Amino acid sequence: MSADLAMARSRAVLLRALRDGLDARGYLEVETPIAVPVAGQEPHLRPFETSFTPDPPVPPGGVEGTRRLHLHTSPEYAMKRLVARGFGRIWQMARVFRDGEMSRSHNPEFTLLELYAAPGDADAVMADLEQLVAEAARALSGSSSAPARQGHGRGAKGAPLDLTPPFERLTCREAFVRHAGFDPLPLDADALAQAARTIGVRPAPGTSWDDVFVQVLLERIEPALGLSRPTYLTGYPASQAALARLVPGDSRVAQRFELYAAGLELANGFTELNDAPEQRRRLEAEQRERARLGRDVFPLDERFLSALPAMPDAGGVAVGVDRLLMLLTGAREIGDVLCFPAAEEYPHARRA
Repeated sequence: MSADLAMARSRAVLLRALRDGLDARGYLEVETPIAVPVAGQEPHLRPFETSFTPDPPVPPGGVEGTRRLHLHTSPEYAMKRLVARGFGRIWQMARVFRDGEMSRSHNPEFTLLELYAAPGDADAVMADLEQLVAEAARALSGSSSAPARQGHGRGAKGAPLDLTPPFERLTCREAFVRHAGFDPLPLDADALAQAARTIGVRPAPGTSWDDVFVQVLLERIEPALGLSRPTYLTGYPASQAALARLVPGDSRVAQRFELYAAGLELANGFTELNDAPEQRRRLEAEQRERARLGRDVFPLDERFLSALPAMPDAGGVAVGVDRLLMLLTGAREIGDVLCFPAAEEYPHARRA
């Protein structure tokens, strides 16, 4: 059996295990459009652009001609509109697209498992997700563990990872203190940059607080997470979570989490923000950040915003299925789990 065929079969087993696990927990599979009229505002994402042209073309003086569209970077906005319409527990295995992303763990087209639970919150979806991961591992290998890994995380090769729930929970503040030696939240941008330099992280002069935080996270925190068992990193700074609720009593911190295993980010989730005016303010802030970074600034998704007042309390998470397959098979690169990786299809493109 060829390596490609063996990996394709492993992918099929993983997808079936996830589907069976979600079905057993009362989640409904849904589909939403891939080509959308309004792109997301995440400052560091760049969507692919396409268009819709009526056939036959609209005559001169017609109401609407060619319309600009984007391939979605995630199905989040559309799925939240479904939650607002009474779809309580839903999931989707979506093909998503992010222009320019190509590295050992990035492909510009990839598979995302997105799920929402209403009523629910971040804790509820974390509990479901860790069970799904363990069940998927058992379906692939017969045990709740992942193979010993090489090339991800600090000292990542060694014993297999224990995927038995519950996974470790660690706040961002705890993780920074443990792996960087300081708490970032009380520090302003200059003090955070100085603290970063003391541990060998070199932000450029004038780098914003958020960019310094992310640089330390990438260089010092992420590689140390989930080395013996998966870790949920929780309590992100509010400025790093435009779509999440804030922690009651501490407006500096949002109810956002990410899942790490062997230093590899697998999932990103929230207790969902359903306050429409607050959501508008945060998306407008992201528009300003995109403008500062010299990226295209897109209009706000008014249909998404108008749906939020009807959206109940909910938790949601997006899971990188290709990365989860990497974890469960011991693959070193995302290209190893794809039949047509971008690095081979576009051999002259530069990888990060």
